Amino acid sequence: MATKFPDAPKIGMVSLGCPKNLVDSERILTKLRSDGYQMSADYAGADVVLVNTCGFLDSAKEESLEAIGEAMAENGRVIVTGCMGDEAELIRAKFPQVLAVTGAHQYEQVVNAVHDASPPIPNAFVDLVPEGGLKLTPRHYSYLKISEGCNHRCSFCIIPSIRGDLVSRRIDAVLREAEKLVSAGTKELLVISQDTSAYGVDTRHEPRQWKGREVRAHMTDMARELGQLRDADGKAPWVRLHYVYPYPHVDQVIPLMAQGLLTPYLDIPFQHASPSVLKAMKRPANEAKVLDRIHKWRAICPDITIRSSFVVGFPGETEADFQYLLDWLDEAQLDRVGAFRFEPVEGAAANALPGAVPEAVKEERYQRIMEKTAAISAAKLAAKVGRVLPVIVDEVGEPDEEDGSIGATARSQADAPEIDGNVFLRDVGEGRKAGDIFDVLIEDADEHDLYGVPV
Repeated sequence: MATKFPDAPKIGMVSLGCPKNLVDSERILTKLRSDGYQMSADYAGADVVLVNTCGFLDSAKEESLEAIGEAMAENGRVIVTGCMGDEAELIRAKFPQVLAVTGAHQYEQVVNAVHDASPPIPNAFVDLVPEGGLKLTPRHYSYLKISEGCNHRCSFCIIPSIRGDLVSRRIDAVLREAEKLVSAGTKELLVISQDTSAYGVDTRHEPRQWKGREVRAHMTDMARELGQLRDADGKAPWVRLHYVYPYPHVDQVIPLMAQGLLTPYLDIPFQHASPSVLKAMKRPANEAKVLDRIHKWRAICPDITIRSSFVVGFPGETEADFQYLLDWLDEAQLDRVGAFRFEPVEGAAANALPGAVPEAVKEERYQRIMEKTAAISAAKLAAKVGRVLPVIVDEVGEPDEEDGSIGATARSQADAPEIDGNVFLRDVGEGRKAGDIFDVLIEDADEHDLYGVPV
């Protein structure tokens, strides 16, 4: 007679906010899976629903509260975690029936809350966790979180009050996780933190032994070691650096990009260019020196892509400040740009600053900066027409009913998933799959995307 295993309790999950939250969700689910829980694709089939919240902006908090409300309505057994966990009173006032509320990256408390709500059923016969853990991203790319928290005190940001000061992971732990991810099929590593350039500052760049040599907990050492990773076929994964503040030592990673050891891509949160606005934001105000360094970076690595984001309508921002930013962008010629209208966040020092910018002016400036950056992007992408570039495939389409041709959605090295553009491919042929990396001829471009065909 066959052994009948008891049904494992099922967990539903909603993960909101940034990639750092997504990594937290993956860690929580990996631990729960190893404890014997199954994942539920919907609320109805779940014994408990986890909502991993975002609390960075008031609009993000609204979205988080809506997600909690939906989970309560559909299921009723809800545990709340993430950045809004620090506002337990607000959550409980609105949803008194939530089972538990925990803060950001409090993995043990979340898991314990799940155990209390729906105890695990021990089962020694089943290996529950795949190599590399559970992933909420596609198999071919993975986020590699190197630290928590931030030492900056930018006036518009409440991240330090939510996630605390910088706490860096050990360098050997970071590299071991990266190696596991690559061996499990990851073709692209996206390095994330609140401040990647500050990695290891809190541990005084403590060295550890790795592969028989000493490696410091420092961005440049980490970048160099990640550039040595190879998969089972001896191929190097793409390694993409996010949230990089332009400290002087960032100059040292540019030659690694020129050598092909790192993806030639830097995500730098400039936020503004006007010295007076940067001062009000409590951010370093050396925009002229940054322009000089950008030119030097491009001289060393001509294919480098620089992405950034900017806040418009910050308190006290004048028309002259905004024009300064537009002129700076003309000079900087950044490849990828996102912009945000300033939004007061409860607990942020910027709320008390004088000179609030009217909503209509914010909107008008937002439209102008998007128009400016779209034109820069269109010109930069048009210059790539006729070139052969490597791409990574995210999705392969179905064969066309008439001629059987197959298209695919891919990204170039200039495109991070979810936030940048795509390369839309025609006639990729049979046998291509997500995660494949190959060369394509760029045939056309628009403001944000490229179009091509495999060579």
